[in-house]
Order: sequence, then structure tokens, then C-alpha cells
Amino acid sequence: MEVADMSNPQSSLTKDFLASPALSLSLAGIFRNGRPKAATTVEVEEGDGERGGFGGRREETVEISSENSGPLKSLSADDYEAEGEHGDEEDEDTHKKKKRKRYRRHTALQIRVMEALFKECPHPDEKQRLELSRQLGLHPRQVKFWFQNRRTQIKAIQERHENSLLKTEMEKIREENKVLRENLKKSCCPNCGFATSGKDATEEQQLRIENARLKEEVEKLRTAIGKCNPRASANSSCSSGNEQGIRSSLDFYTGSFGLEMSRIMDAVQKAMDELKKMATSGEPLWIRSYETGREILNYDAYMKEFSTQNSSNRQPKTCIEASRETGIIFVELPRLIQSFMDVNQWNELFPCLISKAATVYVISNGEGVKRDGAVQLMFAELQMLTPLVATREVYFVRSCKQLSADQWAIVDVSIDKIEDNIDASLEKCRKRPSGCIIQDTSNGHCKVTWVEHLECQKNSVHSLYRTTVSSGLAFGAKHWIATLQQQCERLVFFMATNVPIKDSSGIPTSAGRKSILKLAQRMTWSFCRALGASSYNTWSKIPSKTGDDIRVASRKNINDPGEPPGVILCAVSSVWLPVSHHILFDFLRDENHRNEWDIMSNGSPVQCIVNLAKGQDRGNAVTIQAMKTKDQNMWILQDSCTNAYESMVVYAPVDINGMQSVITGCDSSDIALLSSGFSVLPDGIESRSLVITSKPEEKSTEGGSLLTIAFQILTSNSPTAKLSMESVDSVNTLISCTLQSIKKFLQCEE
Repeated sequence: MEVADMSNPQSSLTKDFLASPALSLSLAGIFRNGRPKAATTVEVEEGDGERGGFGGRREETVEISSENSGPLKSLSADDYEAEGEHGDEEDEDTHKKKKRKRYRRHTALQIRVMEALFKECPHPDEKQRLELSRQLGLHPRQVKFWFQNRRTQIKAIQERHENSLLKTEMEKIREENKVLRENLKKSCCPNCGFATSGKDATEEQQLRIENARLKEEVEKLRTAIGKCNPRASANSSCSSGNEQGIRSSLDFYTGSFGLEMSRIMDAVQKAMDELKKMATSGEPLWIRSYETGREILNYDAYMKEFSTQNSSNRQPKTCIEASRETGIIFVELPRLIQSFMDVNQWNELFPCLISKAATVYVISNGEGVKRDGAVQLMFAELQMLTPLVATREVYFVRSCKQLSADQWAIVDVSIDKIEDNIDASLEKCRKRPSGCIIQDTSNGHCKVTWVEHLECQKNSVHSLYRTTVSSGLAFGAKHWIATLQQQCERLVFFMATNVPIKDSSGIPTSAGRKSILKLAQRMTWSFCRALGASSYNTWSKIPSKTGDDIRVASRKNINDPGEPPGVILCAVSSVWLPVSHHILFDFLRDENHRNEWDIMSNGSPVQCIVNLAKGQDRGNAVTIQAMKTKDQNMWILQDSCTNAYESMVVYAPVDINGMQSVITGCDSSDIALLSSGFSVLPDGIESRSLVITSKPEEKSTEGGSLLTIAFQILTSNSPTAKLSMESVDSVNTLISCTLQSIKKFLQCEE
């Protein structure tokens, strides 16, 4: 068993969601407690630090590397040239003098650069180490040792954290044991030592029987774990005194947060069986609505089928959200499985749904490359793209299992009492057995059946989004499947080499096309992060000039090269408009209508100079638009995305010289963007058509669109500057005027 760390999602923006995972320094508390301080570590050869010091050759010197520990020393390049030059005839003093190492301090810049790379790739290959050594003026071996020490340092921090938890648990057990012994003494005769009543004697006998049974179970677990983990047995045999009892009791107590392994695995197996039935059963478990076409869970049939597993799970004042959706995904099965089991890739697959995610504890790594049988405790903060709907924090165990030669299952389930040992959630949410059944349909396609089954506390929801949330659409299976289809389709177009000219206009090379698509992806991811009600953002409501609900939040950018440094102000407003979400999305993404709502254009026409398709729907595209005003020429990078649930239009002004280099295929990670844009989704009011006709253009339904508009502006180039009321007034005016222009063009001002 090993512990996996939480990573900062921002560090992997420029990488594809199938990139290698990154590590971090703490458990789920990192999102509230900030970055933990680094600790000094002993330098070891490659592999020694990963095995905890067992086997292998140890290096003779140590290197202290930590950003927070003050000036640092490390080996210089000259040290390695002196190795192996000592002859046998030299006396011992001369030999020791020559072999003594010289040290050189790491600079703050060197540490900062290596820390940044470590967040993205804790195990850099030789090419990356060479490039980093040239960049920083260090010997490649110094870079290698620094990363080894950092990895060992993280493990040491984790072990200290675990030891603290275990010691607390042991103290609690000792106190309980002490109380039980005192109670037992009080109930015994002082002369003979036996219980004073027949009832007490019966209870004592039952306790002795239960104690004997538990000891037998302990021996079985110790034997099983000794076969699977010889190191645990070795550690147990090496301990002595009081620590020996603690160690031996922990060798078989292998659960996370006080839960036994056997109990976790039993819950996972039951959840897997329930997921398979939920994904494949028809009526009476699932009933299809004639009006909306959605499948609805028959809760009476569900409780009758799964009453033994769920009879005690339901909590008071909770609501149940259950949904099922099936879709074809354009990605190979192994890659899809990998993206679900790696928290960074999973986070990047669903940027509009997941604001934070972490692997808290790895219970089992599984077998083979596909990690069959892997089990891990995970954390996720789920959001909508609006600050008006509270986020949902959920802890759950995820398992991956192969069902047949071409079928796999990913199951998520919350386990009782885990939440009691972890920080309280903003909005309590538990996962009943949920997940997806993935079937390989050949030709790089997969059929995915998704089941989402949540149990959430009842809370008040803003009237705009009450229907969408209460109906289960906001966090339901349709949203997950639609987003997954869109992201995998984007990957297909990103990797394609035979894209038609009409779908890739204005870009001469494949490298330039990929560079622009990657930059647009980073821009959209940043927009999603800045828009929701995540604890990343602290929203304040301000009075608007038009009566609309406008909220603002500010942040300071110091180290992120993807955004301009300084104080950034974000303003968001969500409104209901009586127009179809398709009409609203097409209006906002069309460059021919941009001068109708974009104040920066000042009414001037906009020309599209680059158009790159990233999906079969024409609404999924990345464009570069040229805007010519009286004062200057400006380029706008725009990313438009649409799926069966939600549509987005995200854009940012870009430096023309920088974008010209990106078009030629240069790296886009140095381009600083500050994204703004729109989120559009149906209002959730599903109703019958107003007329019955075979012509689609003549059909009409009631309802409208939920539009969220967000602007981000740089109020100061200095991160230490304070937010001014003039900046708040400016962004207030910007949102109010933009909304007024949109309503005027769509003829819905009232």
C-alpha cells in the first residue's frame, strides 16, 4: 500500500489529460491548509529513496534541498571530476582530503524552477534533467539528486502524518481499554474476583468469546498480509517493547482513516455488483419518461432489490439524485481507463464539473498496465459554472475491475464514517454505487453506460438553477457523458493528421494547429476554474446598475506564467433569457455579431483569420479574430464548446507577435492569458412542443436559457496592490452594458 498525494491542477494546464500524473505534498486538507513546508532529506542514489533505504548503494554525501529551509548546499560539477583519481599508494590523510566534497548553494531561482517542474513531473527523464541542468547551470547529477531528495522528502512528510494519526488512534484505544478495565473491576467481587451477578458473568463470557474470535481474525489477516507484504512483517519483527505491540497491530490494520481493508474491499465488491445491475437492468428499476425521454429510477424497486446494502445508509433531510446515460466515446479503452484512475487526467477531462480533485489514499495499485483491481480513496469538489450554486464535496472509494475481455467497470462509492474522519464538507454529498461500464466496440471507440447515484443534504438553491439542480441534470449522468464525449472528441481532432482544409483554415502546419488548440484548452480550463463557487474564489455581491445579480472576486497572481502578474478582478452575473440556448450560443460565438455586444470592438467589424475545428459539431471550434479599432489592432483567441448539456464561449485578447509565433508551432506555455466569456445551458424546464409537426424548424417549446457572463480584468501589475473601487465600478459597467446589448439584439430587454 502506498500513499498518493494531491496535486495542484493549475500546474498541468498545458499538458494533455493523458500526460503522466503529478504528485503533491498533503492529503485532502491541502485545499484549506495551503502548501505544507518542505523538510530536509538525505540524498540517495536512484531507487534508494523509493525503497526507504533498503538495498542499493548509498551516496557518501548529503544534499539539503528545500525551498523553505534557507540557503542550500549541493555538489558542484567539479566534485565528480575528482572521483576515482586516487591511487593506492597515497597515504590515508591525502586520500581523505581529496575525497572530501565541495559544496555549492542552490539559488532561489534554481529551487523555484525545479519545484515547478517537480509539480508537473516528479520523475523527470534524462532528457528533461539535461535540459534543466543547462538552464540552471547545474550538473545533471545535481538535478537528479535534488529530485530524489524531494521524493524522499514527500514520503517522510506523509509517514509523519500517518504516524500522528495512528498514535492518536492508539491513545484513544488505550483510554477505552482503561475505562473498560475500571468498569470490570467495579463489577467483580473483591475477594474471589468473579462477577457479582449472573448477568455480568454472561456478558463477560460473551466478551471473552468475541475476543477469541477477533484474535483468530487478526491472525488470519496477519498471515495474509505477511504473504502480500513481506516488508510489513519485517518491520513488525524489528520493533521492540511498547512499539512492537503497536506495530504488530498496525500490520494487519491496513485500512485508511481507521477502516479495515476487508471492510473496504467488501463494500467495493457490493458496489460493483450493484453498479452492474443498475447499468444493465430495465423496467421496473428504470422507467423512461414519455415526455422528456429521460430514464427515471423507480426507488421502490431499487430498495426492494438492494435493501440489504442500503437499508441503513439513508440519512434524514437528504434527497436522492439518480440518472443513467449511454454514449459512444471516441477513445481507446486503455486510455479511457487510465484517465479515470489518474486524478490529474480525470480532472482535466471534466474542467466544467470538477474544480478540485485528489487521490487521498491508494489502497491497492491493481495488476498490470490497466490496473485491474485498483482501489483508491479520492476527493472531488463538484461545481456548476456559476457562483450561485454551491459546490459539492465528496469523498469516495474508486475501483477499477475487468468484467470480461472487452468490458471494464469503474465504480465509485462513499463508505460510512470516512467523512467523519475528514474535514466537514461545504455541502454534504455521498455517492451511492455509481460509475460506468466501459465496453470496447473496436476502431478506437467505446460504449460507456454511466450511472450517477448521489445522496445529498437538502439545501436552498437559487431560483434560477432550482429546476436544473433538483431534476438531477446539473450533476447527473447526462452532464458527465456529454462532457466526456466532447473532451475525447477534442483529443481525436488534436491528434489527427488528416484534418480537412475547411476545418483547419489559416494554419500552415500541424505543429501550429496543435499549439493553438493546446493554448485554447488552457484558456478554457482557467475560465472554468475562475467561474464557479469553489473555495478558490471568495465572492462578494455588489449592487448593479441594471438590477442584475453581479458578484466579484479578486486574486493575486505571483508565480503563474499562464496569467499576467498582478491583481486580477473577476466579475460574474447569471441571468435567465427567454430564448433558445442554441440561438444564444450561435449569436455569441459568431464573429459577425461580435461588434453587437463586445465593447472592445467599439462597433467595428471583426475578421476571422484562423478557424480550427475540434469536434464534429461546427460549434466546437477555436478561432483567432482580428479586431481593428481607432486606437489599435487587436487579436482575440476564442474557444467555443458545445455538447448535449452545456455550451461555452471563452475568449481572451492576445499579443499579436506572440500568437504569430504560436501559429508557426512554437510553445504556447509562455503566452499569458486572462480569459472571459459565457456559459449557456437550458433552463431545465422540459415540456411538450407547442405544435405537432414533422418539420423541425416549426417546432417550438417553452423555456429559455441560463446565461452566465464572466469578465476578468487586470487591475494592477503589482501583486501587492489593493483592489480599488474604481476597478469594481468599471467591471460593473462592463457586465451591465454587455448584458444590455445582448438583450437588445435578442429583443428580450424586458
